[in-house]
Amino acid sequence: MTISSMTGFGRADGEHEADHWAWEIRSVNGRNLDTRCRLPAGCEGLEQEVRKRLSARFKRGSIQINLHLKRHNGKTEIAINEEALAQVLSAMKDLSAKIDAQKPSLDGIMALKGIVETREPEESDEQRDVRERALFASFGDAIQSLAESRGKEGQSLEQILVSQIDQISNLADQAFQIASEQPDKLRQRLKTQVTELLQTKTGISEERLAQELAVLATKSDVREEVDRLRSHCDAARALLNQAGPVGRKLDFLTQEFNREANTLCSKSVDVSLTQIGLDLKTVIDQMREQVQNIE
Repeated sequence: MTISSMTGFGRADGEHEADHWAWEIRSVNGRNLDTRCRLPAGCEGLEQEVRKRLSARFKRGSIQINLHLKRHNGKTEIAINEEALAQVLSAMKDLSAKIDAQKPSLDGIMALKGIVETREPEESDEQRDVRERALFASFGDAIQSLAESRGKEGQSLEQILVSQIDQISNLADQAFQIASEQPDKLRQRLKTQVTELLQTKTGISEERLAQELAVLATKSDVREEVDRLRSHCDAARALLNQAGPVGRKLDFLTQEFNREANTLCSKSVDVSLTQIGLDLKTVIDQMREQVQNIE
């Protein structure tokens, strides 16, 4: 199962009778699922169903939905405002008794503001249902388009993450190899330091040296951290093959990766091991940046 990104774009066009529309859905990173709708006047009632369908398909991401709707002008109806016309005729009758003027023509009356109105014809419930079904059919296509876009971006992210996990695994193997050589290095370093301190080459017993070495070796043993790093790598690979959103779990794993890398650096008594710890932290930080994009 390929992981899904939270970044993507989907679009779908549709039409019904003389109506034409286009759905556009944009998605970016988000901690949870956050949907924002921009619907034209008269379509506000679609918002609840839009949110419901998105939440059924996506679990995380900040998603912006736009519906661009154009209605054909041929559907516009002309109507006479009877109330306004009655007021005009009444006023004409009153004025004709007071002033001598030519009677207004029909086209003159029709040209008065407010007499002639244009409006959309009223839809029946059945017509509205048919149009909404057509709208949501194309909205489903837009959702599928967004899912494919997020999936394609997820494929690229997966390749990057697999490479980063492999890097962490290789660095953990190198750390284990160096850690296995640390006791001998510690022994030699401790013996040299004690000898210099006492200004003699035979100023400390082997038993005392062994005791001090055991204490230092215990404090500097990073094998547990290496084992946990390897275990985290296995868990990360398993998540990449798991169905459904895994972004939160991967984000938690990167925190665990970083914790082990920090401990490894603090325990290190070898420059090369410290460098490996720093390299681990660099790769882990890069991995965490990519994980923020995963659903």
